[in-house]
Amino acid sequence: MANGSSFAGRSGVRVVVAGDRATGKSTLIAAIATESFAEAVPPVLPPTLLPPDLYPDNVPLTVIDTPSSLDKQSKRNEELKGADVVVLTYACNDTASFSRLSSYWFGELQKLEVKVPVVVVGCKLDLRDESQQVSLERLMTQLLQQFKEIVTCIECSAATQYQVPEVFYFAQKVVLHPVDPLYDHENQALKDRCVRALRRIFVLCDRDMDDALNDAELNEFQVRCFNAPLQSSEIAGIKTVVQQKVPEGVNSLGLTFPGFLSIHNMFLKKGRQETLWAVLRNFGYDNNLKLRSDFLPVPSKRALDQSVELTGEAIEFLNGIFRLLDTDKDRALRPAEVDKLFCTAPESPWNDAPYKDAAERTDSGYISLNGFQSQWALMTLLDPPCSLVNLIYIGYSGNPAAALRVTRRRAIDRKKQTTERNVVQCYVFGSKNSGKSALLDSLLGRPFSNNYTPTTVERFAANAIELIGGTRKTLVLREIPESEVSNVLSNQDYLAACDVAVFVYDSSDEHSWKKSRDLLEKVARQGDLTGYRVPCLLIAAKDDLTPYPRAVQDSVKVTQELGIEAPFHVSMKLGDSSNVYNKIIHAAEHPHLSIPETDIGRKRKQYHRLLQHSLVFASVGTAMAVVGLAACRAYAVKKNSSG
Repeated sequence: MANGSSFAGRSGVRVVVAGDRATGKSTLIAAIATESFAEAVPPVLPPTLLPPDLYPDNVPLTVIDTPSSLDKQSKRNEELKGADVVVLTYACNDTASFSRLSSYWFGELQKLEVKVPVVVVGCKLDLRDESQQVSLERLMTQLLQQFKEIVTCIECSAATQYQVPEVFYFAQKVVLHPVDPLYDHENQALKDRCVRALRRIFVLCDRDMDDALNDAELNEFQVRCFNAPLQSSEIAGIKTVVQQKVPEGVNSLGLTFPGFLSIHNMFLKKGRQETLWAVLRNFGYDNNLKLRSDFLPVPSKRALDQSVELTGEAIEFLNGIFRLLDTDKDRALRPAEVDKLFCTAPESPWNDAPYKDAAERTDSGYISLNGFQSQWALMTLLDPPCSLVNLIYIGYSGNPAAALRVTRRRAIDRKKQTTERNVVQCYVFGSKNSGKSALLDSLLGRPFSNNYTPTTVERFAANAIELIGGTRKTLVLREIPESEVSNVLSNQDYLAACDVAVFVYDSSDEHSWKKSRDLLEKVARQGDLTGYRVPCLLIAAKDDLTPYPRAVQDSVKVTQELGIEAPFHVSMKLGDSSNVYNKIIHAAEHPHLSIPETDIGRKRKQYHRLLQHSLVFASVGTAMAVVGLAACRAYAVKKNSSG
């Protein structure tokens, strides 16, 4: 059994007991605390701490009694909102108190937005009139159907101690070992996320990779999770039971994945969810069936202008995974093959923005090797924990700390006039319909489209760029919609993650040119104010159209004043990119160049030059004073000796 420290970080369980007056709340709590029946108890007991060793999970329970009076409702409501589990009581000798569960109490919980498991408890079982006894099962059926938060119903008697310990055992159990994340009651089957987690565990235990667990592998699994080996007869018994229920669950090699699922399904149906949770937690899962953060040594101490990249070891692992999945050797993965890649993860991280449609695909819509590598590079850049956890989900078994590396600070790169980054992030600014999206599409090898759809949220495109000498860098283009520029630049640290900023304008449109010029000046000014100064490039798009004459003259003047390169002219419609992606990479590799000179920057430089000159004059003055003092001393010594 998993120990208490593994229960999703829980050090205790808070049980709040509520119900109508005189239903036996306080007496029930006193009975579990003292293991005896008290004839008289206070109306509301203080918080009661039950010791860890009371139940096998070795986790302490804090039991909170609540008042029933209307004038103390706010206190009761406050306690309910802080509950891990609610115990709702009714009196077995009072049918009206049972009716109040549905007419009042569950409505109150919903109103308070208390979304925790509920254990319904019938107290005073010893006082029920046997001649009027109604089956608990029949009473509860309608209640269970109506309120899904009910996890169990039980009757007890504090006077006889009948099932009193069981009440709090079930209350603890539903918190430490919740059924809801594991099982779909409506479909009577394990939930998809649970199946995915078990598939990963099965793959990790299948050391010889033959899609079956042999006796030795089954034994290793058993020892790891429960610290107890299985005898040969026990293994044979398990296989027999599985084969009777799921014929394909066992083959000549051992227990197959359907058989592995069948075993855990059987435990759940017997109310033994703690057994399945012991397995899941042993392999690092939390209550949401995701790997716990302590399994993910993501570098946390890094400056804002540092980024995270995959190491060579992780890249080699991913290349091997790609080759393994690419069964037809066409250097591309079909949708079914990508689904298989993430079948051991809670879900595919690439189904939604920002990763969906952010990488290169073939004409058939399959993800290419370049696209595969770039997608992982993008995910690592934007969300290192997500990248690392998915590496582990898909089978990376190396040291997790060796999968990621933190790059040098961009401020240091500028001083050293070079960068070691393999992944370059380029922010793409520009007015609406200036050609920003076409720039991203062209990077992904997509054909030009005349259909214009305005970009309303940030969009990404990532692909590998071949450089002279055979080296490769991954270029990430980050398109910022015109409507979002003010919002993003209100964040003083927004430029920290930027390696290069490009400003795209429609070379045939006056407004587009003026907008890009204004954006360039705004970004350059913010870089000077915040210290996150970035190389900037101008891109004159739609070069196939008749140029706006003034833009040609103004652009030369502006670039000269700012000390950056003249605009690069491109036409994505004609397939003429003017090697712009390599030029962006070149700007990133020389981070001290192409940085615009603003008035703020010039004044700062002038101030530093004046300060340096002042220090030089001060140094010269000090030196002359020292020389003069030495001369005076020499003269005085000479005069004394001659006297």
